[in-house]
Formats: sequence, C-alpha cells, structure tokens
Amino acid sequence: MRAPHWLALFGLILAAWAVLYMMSAPADLRAAGRLYGAEFWADFCTLTPDGAGFARMVAMWALMSAAMMAPTALPAFATYEDLARTGAETRFAALVGGYLAIWLGFSVFAAAAQMLLFGAGLIDPLGGSLSAALSAGLLALAGAYQFSPIKEACLSKCRAPLTFFMQHWDEGPLRNGLRLGAVCLGCCWALMLLGFVGGVMNIAFMGLATILMVLEKLPEIGRWLTRPLGVALLVAAAWIAVTGL
Repeated sequence: MRAPHWLALFGLILAAWAVLYMMSAPADLRAAGRLYGAEFWADFCTLTPDGAGFARMVAMWALMSAAMMAPTALPAFATYEDLARTGAETRFAALVGGYLAIWLGFSVFAAAAQMLLFGAGLIDPLGGSLSAALSAGLLALAGAYQFSPIKEACLSKCRAPLTFFMQHWDEGPLRNGLRLGAVCLGCCWALMLLGFVGGVMNIAFMGLATILMVLEKLPEIGRWLTRPLGVALLVAAAWIAVTGL
C-alpha cells in the first residue's frame, strides 16, 4: 500500500477528516487561529443550513462520506489491487471514483434532508436532533435495519470482496466501483443518518460510527457485531421514546 494511488487515497481520507475537524471546531477556537486568518475560517466553517446554503451542505456531506466510508472499503480496494497481480486489467482510480460517486449522490439526499429538518425546527444549526420523536425514530429505523435481509445481503458482499469482484469483473472498474458503492450504501445508510441524532458535525460520533462500520464489514468480527448493535439501537430508541430525552 505504498504505491502513489494508495498514498493519494490515504491523503484524501486524512484531508477529509482534517477539514471536518476544522469545521467542527468551536467558533472561539477558529477565531483564534491567526495562522490561517480568522475571517477566512469563520466564513469557511459556517455550517448552518441557512448560512451555508445547499451547495456547501452537499460539500460538507461529501467530505463526511469520504472520511467515514472510504476506510470501510479499504479491504475491497486492496482485494481489487491483488487481482492486478494475476495479470487482470485494473484501474484503481476508476474503481474508487465510482465508489465515491455513489456517496456523492447520498450527500445530495442527506443535505436536502438536513435543510428540511432544520427548516422544520427538528434539528439544531449543527445538525443535532431537537426532537425526541425524531431521535427515537431514526434509532429505531437503524436498529430494525440491522436485522433486515437487505442489510445482510449487502454485508455478505462487502465481507467477501474477492467473490464480489469475480462475479462482476466483466463490467469494468467504473461500474464495479458504482456497484461496490451501492452495496456499501445498502450497508450503511441508516447508520449514517444517525448523524441527525448524535450531531452531523460531532467528530466523536463520526469517529465511533466509522469504527463500527469498518468492523461490521470484517467477516470474523462483523457477524458478531451486526445484531447486537441492532439491539442496542432499538433499546436506545425505546429509552428515548419513554423518557423523552
């Protein structure tokens, strides 16, 4: 994984996390950032839907998707590169580009959802839930989805990337990337929407969610994680529904 394309991918992931961290930094800390210019960072990090606008909200979600979802696909990307050593024709950039294109589409949907929820007064300016009903509903949705056949089917493909690529190899790297992204989206969309519960720009939540989604796609670990995580999410949903917290 020392080849230039791997270094570029790791650089993309690290850069996305760095920008998200700067976006989530407290306003007073950003204002103190004399090295970068307080006015620049204050403007760049305006993340409220009314202040940022739809296009910048999409860009923020795209950064979040790249930061959180690219690490979950690293085993699949590594498997794809291993196939190159067999003499098969591979195009790494096209595969990754197709994968991220799917998550860009999700980012458009998520940004629109954030704008609508903010306009309805259901979330705060940084994307955290202000409604117990919304929090309970999203947690219940994510918890129930952990037990769904669709989730299991998507996870089975993510956990066996070699089989996945062999089944669809003739489609080419771009379509394989799109298909891999769609499968990954099928695994993780409900967990990603929990950002509206924990806070869209909550770095701690994003880090925890990324770790869980990475582990869930590992064959030896994920099969012990998926259903217990679903139970935990359903319990959390019930607790919020009963207590109103």
